[in-house]
Amino acid sequence: MATALRLGTKPAALPATKPGATDWRAVATLLKPITWFAPMWAFACGAVSSGVPLGQRWPLALAGMVLAGPLVCATSQAANDWFDRHVDAINEPDRPIPSGRIPGRRGLHIAVAWTVLSLCVAALLGRWAFGAALVGMALAWAYSAPPLRLKRNGWWGNAACGACYEGLPWFTGAAVMLGTLPDARIIVMAALYSVGAHGIMTLNDFKSVEGDQQTGIGSLPVRLGVERAAELACWVMALPQVVVIGLLLRWGHPYQACAVVLLLAGQAVLMQRFLGSPRRLAPWYNGTGTTLYVAGMLVTAFAIRVAA
Repeated sequence: MATALRLGTKPAALPATKPGATDWRAVATLLKPITWFAPMWAFACGAVSSGVPLGQRWPLALAGMVLAGPLVCATSQAANDWFDRHVDAINEPDRPIPSGRIPGRRGLHIAVAWTVLSLCVAALLGRWAFGAALVGMALAWAYSAPPLRLKRNGWWGNAACGACYEGLPWFTGAAVMLGTLPDARIIVMAALYSVGAHGIMTLNDFKSVEGDQQTGIGSLPVRLGVERAAELACWVMALPQVVVIGLLLRWGHPYQACAVVLLLAGQAVLMQRFLGSPRRLAPWYNGTGTTLYVAGMLVTAFAIRVAA
């Protein structure tokens, strides 16, 4: 949109909408259930890394999974769709808001309501879970909403997403199970996998290069070019895992370190194919290489659990 304003033109017009009943199927689409897996998986890794038997605190663990996915992550998706409605009118005009299936300002109202609900649930899970949820919500809104709108800068926006999808849920899972601040090793591993998730977030930007260029969104493929952004994403995903391997060896977990080595080697093979055609193969790598990445998270969580 910033580009359009500088050029003295108007952003793509959104379809006119009429007041009426909200299509609840469209609401489900707005909340993007497919995106909930990543934070829920990270929360589960945090719970495993705590070393606390699930049977002792399973109601809290279940509530935390709901908080990570259907609440916090869903809130971020609703907020992003509302503030991206002009971009989506170019890139994905069939999305619920630009298509008019969610009319007026109801998309914004849903995002606000889900924010309040998320924080209420987080408050029931303890102060550390509530604090993490507050940080996650702040990052989610800062990512999409002006004046910060972190997504205009691919460096900052992807960092915020990486923290929300991996680090904060991992931390929350451990904190909920332990009932206190997690061990430093848990925090370090959560932070490392958050850094790697910065590269995963770049994969999602290849599908919207044209719309981002037209609306002033400085994603990394726009800033660096598609090829350089793809290479950077691969390095950002790989290097934190190298550090994880080194730490696991240092902490006396050679078998888990070897498992992460094998998973990283598999990713490297897949990366070579991805780099041949980043825009076409980004969804493919998301479904293959990213799967190996998150498998390494669980291996690492079990290693830390052994230490606990």
